[in-house]
Order: sequence, then structure tokens, then C-alpha cells
Amino acid sequence: MNIFRKCDEYTLARETQAAGLYPYFVPIEESTATQARIGGEWKIMVGSNNYLGLTHHPEILDAARSALATYGSGSTGSRLLNGTLALHEQLEERLAHFFHKEAALVFTTGYQANLGAVATLIGRDDHIFLDRLDHASIVDGAKLSYGRVHRYPHDDAESLSRQLAAMPRDAGKLVVTDGVFSMEGTVANLPAIVAAAKAHRSAVLVDEAHAVGVFGPTGAGTAEHFGISDQVDLIMGTFSKSLASVGGVLAGDESVIHWLRHHSRSLIFTASMPPASVAGVLAALDIIAREPERRARLWANTVRVADALRSLGFDIGRSETPIIPVVIGDLVRTLQLWRALFDDGVFTHPIVPPAVPPTSCRLRVSMSAEHSDDEIDRVLEAFERVARTMVPA
Repeated sequence: MNIFRKCDEYTLARETQAAGLYPYFVPIEESTATQARIGGEWKIMVGSNNYLGLTHHPEILDAARSALATYGSGSTGSRLLNGTLALHEQLEERLAHFFHKEAALVFTTGYQANLGAVATLIGRDDHIFLDRLDHASIVDGAKLSYGRVHRYPHDDAESLSRQLAAMPRDAGKLVVTDGVFSMEGTVANLPAIVAAAKAHRSAVLVDEAHAVGVFGPTGAGTAEHFGISDQVDLIMGTFSKSLASVGGVLAGDESVIHWLRHHSRSLIFTASMPPASVAGVLAALDIIAREPERRARLWANTVRVADALRSLGFDIGRSETPIIPVVIGDLVRTLQLWRALFDDGVFTHPIVPPAVPPTSCRLRVSMSAEHSDDEIDRVLEAFERVARTMVPA
């Protein structure tokens, strides 16, 4: 069989493009914290993960420019060799303190951080337990490991406990869960998950990608929010959302981080995080610590939009975060509504299979602390116009 046959037979994306409903790889020509210019027209961005609105903050831009002048555009090497800068070590020290852990390790992307933890820690006789809705990077890390993979029903601590109980007591075990689930906008019942894991001598890794800057007294995520940072063994975070940059981090006990530093292939065999990005994250951490009112504005905007969408008759599921899924159901209908909103000046994200079941397609709205009242008015007016055109499926 020709290895490229599947490529020639793949027609769905081209058919969607021909119908004018293709929503991906949209080129942004210019942006602000809350708007994007596309095809010469400005659209309100409610598809970004810019939760605290820091991407255009002058302090972050100044920090990035200063790092460019000091270190250049890149380190041209891996962390293991010539790619570790003083900035990387400074950021790791700050993040260990931020996540209430002994040590931290910075990766070039959040995806690589999850791969670096899961694929490296799980050996042939070990067991890994994943929530069925865990992020793809966690699933891919499990596939790359040599251990046995178990999936438990979404956020079901009782099922997890039964699966753990069936394992040999002294076997190596790791439970991995998202803190905030990015397609549902829900928060993991982390206390119950951690309790089940600890009862069966399992370690716990929490992916705080969508929780950093959003949850917890200092914005450290769901483990801090629930007051159980000391019971979570490893915390993973990304810089591409609230921290307005790109990169990832693992935080945990010093011995674990030291071992990962010398064994994680996704760290050792890739170029290090660029200096401008590292400096931007350091500046973002300063702003988060200094301006807790940003989280307050984010939550005020979130509550306002969620309540309004419900009142318009939209199904937003059990969302309890700045991620607000507008569940439509049918794929084509979801793309049609995405296009109507896009043409009305609102940039959302259509979420379709395989990210969600075929009957649960949705538009994902993500709020920012920087969204103004006027911008929110315009977004809700667009949704109201769309609601009037909706015909029951």
C-alpha cells in the first residue's frame, strides 16, 4: 500500500474550505490583547487563552527586548549543552517558589513538559492512570512510555480507586489529571483524585496549563486553590496562556526534577526556550503577583458572559472557568455558527472530533481580564443575532 494513499484520500478539510466553513490556520495580521486583524478587519478575540491579557503588556515587551539585546534571538542549543542561560535558572527558581515545590525544570513547550514527565518516569513494570479527557500531550507521553496505561472515567475518583486497588501494592503508579479541562471548562475534583491516589501509594501529576494565573490565592492553579499543593507530587504548567509566552515547566521534589533533567528526551534533544520568551515569563510572574485585580476582572467578565449565554438559551454545560463551551451538537451546524459569528466580528473556536464526541461539537469562548465592557457587549449582541437564526437540529 502506498504510504501516501491516506493523504490523497483525505478530503474533509478541502470540502470545508470549498464551503467557506474552514475555521483553522486563520492568519492574524495584527493583534492587541483582545482583538485581531484578519483580512483587514478587526475582530474581538474570544478564542485565545490570554486569560490575564498580558500578551501586550509593556513590561513584558520591554523584558523581551532587553533579553534580545543581551542574549540574541536564540541559544542555538539544548538545555543540556549550551542552551541553559542564567535566565532559565532564574525562572526555574521563581517557578519552584510559585508552585510551592523544591525545584522546577523549564521546557521549550508545555507539550514537551508533559512528554518529558510521563514518557520518562513510567517504566516497563509501572502503571499510569489517565482521566479519559486528559490533554493529548499526556496521552502521547503515555504512549511513548513502556508502562501499562489505564484510563478512568472522567473525574471519577471511585473508579480510579478501584483500578488502583487492582494493581500490585508495590508497583510503580502515577495518576495524571488536568486541573482544568480545556474542552469542558470544568475543574477536576482534585481532592478526591489525590485521596484515591495516596490511598493506593500512587504519585500524582496535575496539568495546570489552563489553571495558572486563574485559580489559587496567588494564581498557582488548582492544587493551590484546593490547598493540596503539598499532596501533589508533580505540577506541570505552560507559559502560552496566562503567562503570555511559550514554554512549559515541571515542578516537584528536587530529586525528581534532577533525574528528569538528565533523562528527559524532550528536554535533552531539543533547542532551549528562547531568551525573550523566558524574560517575558519572568515579567509576567511579577505582574501576576503585583496585580491580583486582574484575576478579579477575569472572573467578573467570565460570570457576565456565562450568565448571558445561558439566558440566550445556549447550552454551556457545567463550565466553571473562563473557558465557556457553547455546545451545538452537529458538526456542520457548529461550523455555520462559527462562520456567522466570525463574519459578525467575533473570533471563537469550533471544537469538533476527535477533540469531542461527534454529537457534542461546540464553540469555545475564552474570556480575558482585558475584555472591555464594550467588547463584551458586542460579543453578546453577535451571539444574540446568531440565536435568532438558529433552527433546532
